[in-house]
Amino acid sequence: MLSGATAFPLVTEIRWADDLLRAWGVDAWLPSLTEWIARVREGLEATDARYPFVLYGTDWLAFAHLVIAVAFWGPYRDPVRNVWVIQFGLIACAGIIPLALVCGPIRGIPWGWSLIDMSFGVFGAIPLWVVLRMVRRLETLTKEPVAALA
Repeated sequence: MLSGATAFPLVTEIRWADDLLRAWGVDAWLPSLTEWIARVREGLEATDARYPFVLYGTDWLAFAHLVIAVAFWGPYRDPVRNVWVIQFGLIACAGIIPLALVCGPIRGIPWGWSLIDMSFGVFGAIPLWVVLRMVRRLETLTKEPVAALA
């Protein structure tokens, strides 16, 4: 949900990030980071000023995050029956890696930023894997015994 909610105000968020990094003096010890953030800010502000309809695509990205988050209500209510949602989440986490490796260089994303993007897949998969193991244990505990054949 948080990821989706933060995808709406991109221009404002990048302004805040850029201003904070500079106020904290991060540009002195991580100049490549602040240069990248400044470049992203410039791009988003220019896009917003001249072609705001392009940012409509990120509104749909935000919406998709919110819809996916709602799907996870199913495993909360009935984990065994809705284990497929957890599996879907793991597949999505795995898909982050090739997406970042392929699309990052095509779009001119710095390698370090692609590593950060890929870390979302790795760190997102950890709790999902733990939950999947717990659901599988719950599944074995709640199975009805099969009646013996006469």
